[in-house]
Amino acid sequence: MKQHWGNGFLAGLFMAAAMPATAQGRDPAAEPESVYIHAGRLLAEPGQAPRGPATIVVRGGQVAELRDGFAAPEAGATLVDLSDSFVLPGLIDLHVHLLGPGGDPLADRLTAINRDVQDDLLQGVANARATLRAGFTTVRDLGGAERSIRALRDAARAGSVEAPTIVNAGYMLSVTGGHGDGRNGLGDRYADAQGHQEHVCDGVEDCARAVRRQVGLGAEVIKFAATGGVLSNVSGGLGQAMTSAEMASIIDTAHGLGRRVAAHSHADAGTRAAVEAGVDTIEHGSFLEPETIALMKQRGTWLVPTMLAPRAAVAQAEAGALPPAVVPKARAAVAAATDSHARAIAAGVKIAFGTDTGVSTHGRNAEEFALMVAAGMTPAAAIRAATSDAAEVLGRADSLGRIAPGMAADIIAVDGDPLADVRQLEDVDFVMKAGRVVLQED
Repeated sequence: MKQHWGNGFLAGLFMAAAMPATAQGRDPAAEPESVYIHAGRLLAEPGQAPRGPATIVVRGGQVAELRDGFAAPEAGATLVDLSDSFVLPGLIDLHVHLLGPGGDPLADRLTAINRDVQDDLLQGVANARATLRAGFTTVRDLGGAERSIRALRDAARAGSVEAPTIVNAGYMLSVTGGHGDGRNGLGDRYADAQGHQEHVCDGVEDCARAVRRQVGLGAEVIKFAATGGVLSNVSGGLGQAMTSAEMASIIDTAHGLGRRVAAHSHADAGTRAAVEAGVDTIEHGSFLEPETIALMKQRGTWLVPTMLAPRAAVAQAEAGALPPAVVPKARAAVAAATDSHARAIAAGVKIAFGTDTGVSTHGRNAEEFALMVAAGMTPAAAIRAATSDAAEVLGRADSLGRIAPGMAADIIAVDGDPLADVRQLEDVDFVMKAGRVVLQED
């Protein structure tokens, strides 16, 4: 379809950044005085019934008013006609990896020795653009070079790149030899070239140091590897890698510094230890025993199931794109995760949306929704997991995840009804980020 770009379209990967900075990183004088959006159906509050024809009034990058029916625009306002569309809040993906050639592990391995952080950052700009145009207006990036992801985060906030709002971890914290140790699988000469890895920690005091260092480098959330990982090029299983004391040190230190904590975790023992230590989210949760599911529900721990990731890894393994040490782990994870996630959903564990995109392909994040529904969630619950619930996980429920006065004007639209067919979200026709139209298709 031919695309028509509204006010504020970012014409390439970068746009001129000569405008003066504001609290939102944007020049109000460059924006229309107000934007009126005519919505055919409006899911303003995920989890509640959608409204009929409605008007969203946007001013200064925020939702100013909601009115029933199609209100006539005031003088000087811009009208966006979505009267034939289903309109809902911008989506939130709580687990992405924007930097580098995501979704193509063979290319990653073959080019790694020739790539620098600058190459990965520029690829990250393209990945962020694809993610935003897929309807994901906010993401939590859970692992990438600290300085690069911080630069991309800040450029997104300034409006100088076309990207979602980014809430970033730096590097994932890992024990030596664990999932996240950059020396895994390397020959001696290349392992030695890695030098000191500030995110690798062993013991309680060292893990506290690693948290403080990541925060000092700009991390807004802390991630650690409680267990082994599927894509880590080291033989062995997916069992608990960190001790309970190391996990508690990381979580307590991060919480003391005002940061929430995500635990990469596959094996049940590692998941249970992380939950007992007070972690905020469990990423993956591939092998969940009934006792751990009950504990997560009791503690209110969020599960971010990333159902796309193990399926993508198995497909890559079968295509010969992954090293031999990875293949059995990928197959074991996908075999167990489907049942684990279905049981967690049935038990009432809190579920938030995340994909681990970067393992899968950027811009196809919405394929996670159908997997969530297949595992037992209703379309309405899956959408809530990617909007208001995800905003709660981020601690930003007062500004993201709903369409209401005072909220960020992060708004998307699709042709059909995603409450009836959640796959409608795989083909987004309209994206507004902070009041600026990024994508509008006929």
